[in-house]
Amino acid sequence: MDARMQTENDHARPAQSLRIALWQTPHPSPGNAGHALACLDAAAAQAAQHGAHWLVTPEMLMTGYMIDPAQLAALAQPADGPWAQAVAAIAQRHRLGIVYGWPESHPAGARPYNAAQAIGPDGRRLGVHRKVHLFGAADAERFSPGEEVGTPFDWEGWRIGLLICYDVEQRAAVRALAAQGARVILVPTANMLPYDDAPCLTLPRLAAESRVVIAYANACGAEGDTRYGGLSRLVAADGRVVAAAGRGEALLIGDSPD
Repeated sequence: MDARMQTENDHARPAQSLRIALWQTPHPSPGNAGHALACLDAAAAQAAQHGAHWLVTPEMLMTGYMIDPAQLAALAQPADGPWAQAVAAIAQRHRLGIVYGWPESHPAGARPYNAAQAIGPDGRRLGVHRKVHLFGAADAERFSPGEEVGTPFDWEGWRIGLLICYDVEQRAAVRALAAQGARVILVPTANMLPYDDAPCLTLPRLAAESRVVIAYANACGAEGDTRYGGLSRLVAADGRVVAAAGRGEALLIGDSPD
């Protein structure tokens, strides 16, 4: 790690630790966004009761992931669409930030983006990331790739970045956020079996290399023939696993070390 990255990550440390809730849950039935929002509301209430500042959900929470590409495209919404407004209301009601995944409609009418958005406790949209590194043919059939890693956003003294699933397994993507001063990376994911090496081996190594905290919220359960691996975790900037879930449904709460 170069000296510039070390300096940017070490200066202006916030006064409080960041309490993060990772919601490990199955995807909803395709097109059942109302159910997804109701479950999100319940998870946000529980996370708020435990003092969480941010709740991170799995990749493509609003629609499901491995669904028919044409159906996915028809369900896509812009970043300021009805789902964003509904999530903003949930964030305001429970006074915590929410990072969620959804298919973002493409302005040129191409395949939607696989997107994640951070909405603050006041309902403001703070950051959007479009998945850059698509994983295999299944992603390529459904999504347009994002062009670059987004800019981190600032919240209560913390500089926070967003990545999605396979993005966080790329050293360059993690380093790009760290080089912009990010101290925490929030990651909605839908990592499948048998790729347990991603949460168990890759995350701790990349967190330690770039001196960033990684909060990784995975899906669980099955979606057609696809089985998701769970194992959501909060990894400290020295590579230590601060909190980890198993295979099933869980709301994991952990404090990001200062």
